[in-house]
Amino acid sequence: MIPAAMLKGAWSYRGFILGSVRREFQLKYGNAILGASWSVLSPLAMILVYTLIFSQVMQNRLPGAAGPFAYSIYLCAGTLTWGLFSEITGRAQTMFLEQGNLLKKINFPRICLPIIIILNALLNFTIIFGLFLGFLVLTGSFPGWIALAMLPVLLIQVLFAIGLGMILGVLNVFFRDVGQFFQIFVQFWFWFTPIVYPATILPPAVHDLLAYNPMFALTVAYQTIFVKATAPVWSTLLYPAGLALVLCLLGLHLFRKRSGEMVDEL
Repeated sequence: MIPAAMLKGAWSYRGFILGSVRREFQLKYGNAILGASWSVLSPLAMILVYTLIFSQVMQNRLPGAAGPFAYSIYLCAGTLTWGLFSEITGRAQTMFLEQGNLLKKINFPRICLPIIIILNALLNFTIIFGLFLGFLVLTGSFPGWIALAMLPVLLIQVLFAIGLGMILGVLNVFFRDVGQFFQIFVQFWFWFTPIVYPATILPPAVHDLLAYNPMFALTVAYQTIFVKATAPVWSTLLYPAGLALVLCLLGLHLFRKRSGEMVDEL
């Protein structure tokens, strides 16, 4: 998917990539008393609020799922993975604008920037998701070896997010409204994805529209693994996987074709 020349260039600058990831992590948490704990506290607070409102107050129940923690697990599986998607796309759409001075002054493979964003997002995700796995173990809800089924789902999600993010990032250099529009659009996208609610409560007409939402299939796959302890229906992931491939190829094409113009525009 990525041309060999790009991969070779990124590998030769692996020290720059890893150094950038380490430096950003230190800048983000180095001067905080609680350090990396802040990356955990924010999503935990949101999950606690949602769980209290939807699970306890409204007595929400998931069809086909039993156990006192079923809804909390359902909510965590969707919220935490959406957070990864949101972080990658949010960072990618502004990566060229934020690194404008670096792009003008230093000659390095531009593909390093999306790689740095992916690694930073995965590092944050690992911290948060590790806590979630600990919760599953402590409550006796860990699904066992089937949890490894999340790895191909995670790969599809990362490719989809960075492909979309690169396209938005290039367009955002030339049309600054793109970033503003996407920030609004992604809020509606979140609520059009069955993260807080089960898809079964939606009217049939709306449920049919969910098939066009790539995050629907990905979110359901995570929820199936961790709530029902079963493998997802792999055929439902063909659409987001194909879309991820197309977006990555298109993003790389725009990235390579417009890289020179972007430096001038910045």
